[in-house]
Amino acid sequence: MLKTTLMAAAIAVAGSAQAQSTASPAKKELIAKVLKLQQPDIENAARMLVEQPAMQLGQQASQALQRLPAERRDALTQDIQADLRKYAEETGAIVRERAVKLAPSTLGIVLDERLSEDELRQVVTMLESPTIKKFQSLFPDMQRSLSEKLVAETRAEVEPRLRALQASVGQRLGTAPAAAASAPKATAPTKK
Repeated sequence: MLKTTLMAAAIAVAGSAQAQSTASPAKKELIAKVLKLQQPDIENAARMLVEQPAMQLGQQASQALQRLPAERRDALTQDIQADLRKYAEETGAIVRERAVKLAPSTLGIVLDERLSEDELRQVVTMLESPTIKKFQSLFPDMQRSLSEKLVAETRAEVEPRLRALQASVGQRLGTAPAAAASAPKATAPTKK
């Protein structure tokens, strides 16, 4: 079974490599240009992959820290935050670099297989458009505005449900529910 899986993977890689190599030089250049224009989004996706587990760990640590005395909690909070930042910076750099390196052999193949040379030219034109760039620059403000309003308007409905969930999970785990749990603060999602 393992041999069959390895063989299938080798065939898939060979087929992908062959598909990439049959592209005309002009098409390869357009694909490279699209990937270069999309590099900030590729790096952002890598950053999110690194930060998501760190944020989850930070949330778990925050809940556990609530059970400690205040004088000990503050020092530990600072230490844990420093560890989380260090992890995000160091690991983020590795994953970001690898994502950019893998983009041609992953995203590039999809672009090659699914878009014609003319379609790629149109994509490049759109991505280079000052209007699209301006629109994309508005994403953080638009998302922050929506998030703030959404949290404000749903807080009364969400907080009791979140407390009930925390109590249920705490009860199942045999731990006391966290004191005065509150809904997560709104954070501005990153642009897509």
